[in-house]
Amino acid sequence: APNPTQATPVHKVIHNKPIIKVPGCPPIAEVMTAVVTYILTFERMPELDQQGRPKMFYSQRIHDKCYRRPHFDAGQFVESWDDEAARKGYCLYKMGCKGPTTYNACSTIRWNEGTSFPIQAGHGCIGCSEDGFWDKGSWYARLTDIPQFGVEANADKVGATAAAVVGTATAAHIAASAVKRAMQKDVQPGSQKGDEK
Repeated sequence: APNPTQATPVHKVIHNKPIIKVPGCPPIAEVMTAVVTYILTFERMPELDQQGRPKMFYSQRIHDKCYRRPHFDAGQFVESWDDEAARKGYCLYKMGCKGPTTYNACSTIRWNEGTSFPIQAGHGCIGCSEDGFWDKGSWYARLTDIPQFGVEANADKVGATAAAVVGTATAAHIAASAVKRAMQKDVQPGSQKGDEK
């Protein structure tokens, strides 16, 4: 990745001290304060993820707690910054939102004492708490291969699957009932199957 300023992350310069990464652009002030408070209160570092970030703030994807998530699940997306879906607050995934792959507390803590965060302001997440986010392409490039259910888009598939399951269960019940009746016909009252006279 290009690095014209020759900037070097702290963890590549200091090797003999524990490092806690609190990434963001900018990091959320309450997260910074909470990390310092945790260390002062418990006299130890908080539990960290594989990238060295505090798990208490970086263990869930923004997507998991985003208030626009129901629109993602329903297949309702903004297709243009000025379309009706944008005015209705639909999901920004198709506009390049990186929330499905970004771990941060933006959607729960927000900035400016909980006032807002980029998605609430109408702009997709840029993934700023992830390693190398500057080098992962345009902020508006849509992520690929993110599975989605799309309730409204897939209602026919769900209905067909449900009908197939019900049909299979009904057929199994009919077959089991027929076998049971056939077995009952073989057994005469007062005798056991296979009794010889």
